[in-house]
Amino acid sequence: MFDAIINAFRAPDIRRRILFVAFVLIIFRLLSHVPVPGVDRQALQTFFQGSALFGLLDLFSGGGLSSFSIVGLGMNPYINASIIMQLMTSVIPRLQELSREGEYGRNKINQYTRYLAVPMAMLQSYGFLALLASQGTILTTPFDISRFETLTQIITLTAGSVLLMWLGELITEKGIGNGISFIIFAGIVGRIPNAIGSFLGNPDVVSLVIFGVIGVLAVFVIIYIQEGQRRIPIQYASRVRGRRMYQGGSTFLPLRVNQAGVIPIIFAISILLFPQQVASYFQNSQIPLVATISTGIVNFLNVHSAPYLLLYFLMTVGFTYFYTAFVFKPDETAEQLRKNGGFIPGIRPGRPTQEYLSKIAFRITVAGALFLGVVAVSPQVVAAIFPTLGGIGLGGTGLLIVVSVVVETMKQIEAQLMMRNYEGFIR
Repeated sequence: MFDAIINAFRAPDIRRRILFVAFVLIIFRLLSHVPVPGVDRQALQTFFQGSALFGLLDLFSGGGLSSFSIVGLGMNPYINASIIMQLMTSVIPRLQELSREGEYGRNKINQYTRYLAVPMAMLQSYGFLALLASQGTILTTPFDISRFETLTQIITLTAGSVLLMWLGELITEKGIGNGISFIIFAGIVGRIPNAIGSFLGNPDVVSLVIFGVIGVLAVFVIIYIQEGQRRIPIQYASRVRGRRMYQGGSTFLPLRVNQAGVIPIIFAISILLFPQQVASYFQNSQIPLVATISTGIVNFLNVHSAPYLLLYFLMTVGFTYFYTAFVFKPDETAEQLRKNGGFIPGIRPGRPTQEYLSKIAFRITVAGALFLGVVAVSPQVVAAIFPTLGGIGLGGTGLLIVVSVVVETMKQIEAQLMMRNYEGFIR
């Protein structure tokens, strides 16, 4: 890996791409410290410390939401728009046709996703401001959609989210890797220095060593599972089209163990934290029954309680199967193989191929689902065992994203280096 990085900096064009990515990420971190006026910072920090749901949203914004910066929404609107578009692609025929049209279709769907992210950003900024206004003393300006201050805050937060999308597109076009993933990556990693600083205030060397060993093992397991795939052999028969004869050959169909990525973890934690967040608003209700029920929900869904961890694990496993069903469609894959003259040795084309692919996908998803479930709950378990290190943990979602982005970026750097070697060989 280190050799690839050194060789990448020796190549002028790859070095320019890497430096461009670093420059854009520096701009993002600077923007995350530019505040939007009209908020009591101390009261806002206190609110985020007591809210697990908004702590998760703050993770993806790199701390910009808790500081109410102009990029406070981070990539949350784009992430939500992407999830919505992926789900809609499976149920809307027009989007299904676009998804089958190759690069043109993908570009159109990406364009629709960006369009959808703008109203999502406006709705999220309005909802966030309304929530802060309900807390009493956090907003220092009146909250009213007809007032100039509120409109300015909504427009500023929306513009910041759109700006991040544009920076992400620039990284994808002129840098290396996926720009949107890099922005999320930078937001998550940007929290690590503060976490390390808080730990150094009360260090525990023994716990740190044990935690480091667990962290290295976790990274190894994540890479091993994320890169794991089942290669199904595909054979193509010789065929004649017009006056030309196409020679048959053999290849394979890679089915990844974890095809759902981090989406199941996001789904599960959002659904679990939302009722807890709503119930916390009614704990001080004047109606005794409402206050009792709300307190019971908050205690039952406490992030460190056994019921919460069990539900978190089971929902992550369930959503992995649910989302994999949207991502991988055995019927379409079997039909594409049949149209292109391909078949799985020993399996007849058509419905038998579809059933075979469904069975294989179900089996390998077991490993992927259990993996995501363990990744989701392991940070809380480690924090319970080592309380002094709770602030350093990235969380299951953050750790998975960070490792995945680093691995994917290294792959692209190595691919760029390989292309340069081939070009030099041909010359």
